Amino acid sequence: MAFARLSVRRLVTAFGIGTMLLTWASVTTPATAQTISAPAGASLDRTALNGTLHAIHEAGMYGTYSSVRDARAKWQGAAGVADVRTGKPVHPGMLHRVGSISKTFTAVAVLQQVARGRVELDAPIGRYLPDLVTGARGQAITVRMLLNHTSGLGDHIVGAFPSLLQGSTASLDDNRFRTFQPEELVRLGLAAPAAGEPGQRWSYSNTNYVIAGLLLKKVTGTDAETYITRNVIRKAGLKDTSFPRTPFIPGPHSRAYESFYGLIDPPRDYSVYNMSWIYTAGAVVSTMNDLNTFYRALLGGELLDAQRFAEMVRTVPVTDERGNVLFNYGLGIYAQDLPCGRFWGHDGAVFGSGTISLSSPDGKRQLSIGINLMKYQTVDENGAIQVHPIDIALSTHLLQALCGSQAAAPNALTEPSVPLFLTEPLWPKIK
Repeated sequence: MAFARLSVRRLVTAFGIGTMLLTWASVTTPATAQTISAPAGASLDRTALNGTLHAIHEAGMYGTYSSVRDARAKWQGAAGVADVRTGKPVHPGMLHRVGSISKTFTAVAVLQQVARGRVELDAPIGRYLPDLVTGARGQAITVRMLLNHTSGLGDHIVGAFPSLLQGSTASLDDNRFRTFQPEELVRLGLAAPAAGEPGQRWSYSNTNYVIAGLLLKKVTGTDAETYITRNVIRKAGLKDTSFPRTPFIPGPHSRAYESFYGLIDPPRDYSVYNMSWIYTAGAVVSTMNDLNTFYRALLGGELLDAQRFAEMVRTVPVTDERGNVLFNYGLGIYAQDLPCGRFWGHDGAVFGSGTISLSSPDGKRQLSIGINLMKYQTVDENGAIQVHPIDIALSTHLLQALCGSQAAAPNALTEPSVPLFLTEPLWPKIK
């Protein structure tokens, strides 16, 4: 089947960055992109936001919820159902597994330890975890390389869910209640084929952020989830954000439906799941409002000092197979350029739950959106992901939320001859 043609690297990236990222096709060069400022002339058109959000549901998404801010103005909306069997509607304040957005939280925590002098960004990880990342790799891979995904380490995902290599999702069900130890995940990642030499290029690996969690545990003397909760989540003033200690989401939430490109038909609910398989790389539960609060606090200097924040936003380019720069990745955060300016944030994808959170550099203009059906697209005979109407509807809402009136500029969305979006999932394109 076509699914079997997906490469291991493409497959594992589906569980981190990319299945949700919607990239502007006319990407500016990195040098030009650095000069782009916060969006000008943006405004909260509540009628338009409500319409574009409902269009995502009408395009086939079961349920979606979105929170948009512009300075002190705020809009929240929801469309669709949280449970396809009962028809229970979604609402804007639902708790949601945010996947790899967790990496921003983890990176902030590590950078706090850098500020305290307990960690050096350019020190080898073998200095801190000599019995875990051993030998030449332990000496060559730095803390910075883990946080910006240039370590060259493979990903533990396929090792944790081996049936995926056979075009089967049986492992997803087999491991629903399994507890993985983070050290086990690291060993799986170290055993996976390397993506390159340390520092050579960007290549996404969830294992990088599992190691980052173990680094936090080593230097703080407490488990990483507890440290992040006390020093990042609480410091940002988040009321509905946590690392759940059980497979259950601790409060009102949607079900989380996974299709896996048609391998699971009908899509199955994975809202109850032991998230130890992703640890500090993706186990955070939050709300869309809390995510906006978090990124506003981060960009506003409330979580890191200026020197450490400057390190966080030092980026490396992420390119497609033709060398085009898709976006720029820092330390647990990326920069995405849209027609109205540059935005910072992250996206996340776990079984059944997808999330995007983007903010203008000053933290004033923000969008966080969650969906409860994942990998709804199909795969063609060549293993390529096919664009789905949901992708286009998500792109439209993203632009309306972040660019406001500029999203409705002439030809911006109406002229098919203008190739505006790469709305297919990013992960098949990453080298």
